[in-house]
Amino acid sequence: MRERIFIGVGWPYANGPLHLGHIAGANLPADIFARYHRAKGNEVLMVSGSDQHGTPITITAEQQGKTPGEIASLYHQQFLESWQKLGISFDLFTTTGTTNHAEVVQDIFLKLLERGYLYRATMSQPFCPTCRRFLPDRYTEGTCPYCRSANARGDQCDSCGKPMNATDLIEPHCRQCGTTPQFKDSEHFFLKLSAFEDKLKDWTQEQKHWRPNVFMLTQRYLKEGLRDRAITRDIDWGIVVPVAGFENKRIYVWFEAVIGYLSATKEWAKSSGDEEKWLSFWQDDKTKSYYFIGKDNIPFHTIIWPAILMGYGGLNLPYDVPANEFLTFENKKASKSRNWAVWLLDYLSRYDPDPLRYLLSINMPETGDTDFSWHEFIRRNNDELVATYGNLINRVLTFTYRNFDGRVPEHSKYNEIRRHLDLNEDLGTTNIIDDLSLNTIEDAKDLFREMDNHLSKCQFRQAIIGAMHLAQKTNQYIDKKSPWKVIKEDRQAAADALYVVIYVISCLKTVLYPFLPFSSQKVHEYLGFEGRVENDGWQLHFPPPGQKLLPPKPLFTKLEEGLAEEETSRLGQSYP
Repeated sequence: MRERIFIGVGWPYANGPLHLGHIAGANLPADIFARYHRAKGNEVLMVSGSDQHGTPITITAEQQGKTPGEIASLYHQQFLESWQKLGISFDLFTTTGTTNHAEVVQDIFLKLLERGYLYRATMSQPFCPTCRRFLPDRYTEGTCPYCRSANARGDQCDSCGKPMNATDLIEPHCRQCGTTPQFKDSEHFFLKLSAFEDKLKDWTQEQKHWRPNVFMLTQRYLKEGLRDRAITRDIDWGIVVPVAGFENKRIYVWFEAVIGYLSATKEWAKSSGDEEKWLSFWQDDKTKSYYFIGKDNIPFHTIIWPAILMGYGGLNLPYDVPANEFLTFENKKASKSRNWAVWLLDYLSRYDPDPLRYLLSINMPETGDTDFSWHEFIRRNNDELVATYGNLINRVLTFTYRNFDGRVPEHSKYNEIRRHLDLNEDLGTTNIIDDLSLNTIEDAKDLFREMDNHLSKCQFRQAIIGAMHLAQKTNQYIDKKSPWKVIKEDRQAAADALYVVIYVISCLKTVLYPFLPFSSQKVHEYLGFEGRVENDGWQLHFPPPGQKLLPPKPLFTKLEEGLAEEETSRLGQSYP
């Protein structure tokens, strides 16, 4: 039965370039998931966009002497270029700066206000007497009262992930000038989070399919009790508060950014020519909604966004929030200020996308932080992509092309094997072929089932590990069969062995397509298939005997070991 899948991906702040931590945390797993479901024939919508209203943008703008709009536009264009080069297949990647987004945010604001979930209250806010202005969230820094980190901000502590207000900070100071702020009263709107505490407890207890890190962190916040939070700020960059008397304030970014998932869907529907198309993704309870984010955004997607949706009413709550942990670089935490990261466009200016997609997939931080190192990148590229997977395809297809008139050879038991596999029968009871070939075919069949199971559960590391294990076993199979030797005495035996491997290669190009879309497309064409690999669906394909092959070329490039030292030395240097 065809499923409908909504995929929301965390919105990056448009204040700087993307690094590999962003990709491993949210964008790549979302793309793998989307490609898998599209290949299965499911109805998929994957959306995200540039978050243009956060204070990180205004801070960067002030540092560079530009307007926030100029900074946001610059990095939004970089993001679009990044997705195209890396193969991140958004159905829509928009911004929070659109009129559509503002209208959707203001509609939700007013509906929550009407239903009593927003209220006015006076709060004490930091005011810098030197800069002569109120200091919103990231303009105030200090010591975290919970974990004692010295680098906490006025909205959240990155060390422990705890959301907070500037008044909670110990020894707060202005980020710009270092002055200790004065605290002055200012009237704001608050979201009555406390009103949703019991509903959220009941709802989250039902989400047994969530990852343990997501479930446990959410339960911890709920156990500690939810506090109402201000959703407006004294700032002039952002969405206007649609209430008289608040013209000089703006809706706080943590409230409006998550609404981007809904506004992006509405924008996508309008661009499709059917403005009502968004309804099936948000009001049909058969639709499953997945939110791919980093672990620092878990409470915003398992508590705050569901509370907003509950208050608004009639819209689907998240089905799953498969949040990833962090990716470190050479065992150090990523830092934009210290340029300690591998920047995506910098990488793509020198290397192909699929080797990166491979490393980040097989090293994905699904259950704990993982590390990126250039030595590991080159080792996996050379030993696994080049020497194992790439070598299997190149040597088998090259030998086949040269010795079988550039066509798929015919297996002597082709019809019998296909009939039994199509009927999902156990080949072990048929005595059709030798045990070694039988096991190789059954391994491909089993892998397809296992990959389907892992990908449907967002278990991406396990899935790609299984695929590479099959490639390794198939290399052992072809070594034992040695068709380049056998062909001299028994041409049909060589053809039989080659066909078994070509069948496995056809399986691998399909199951690896969500991970390695560029190289999978090449293999698809080398095997003589037409069109796009995803259009053939999520199924095992028997390359028809006699199908014309294309002359194969190496899929991956071996990298020199010395590049690891050269690339590692770039860490910490200024990114252009």
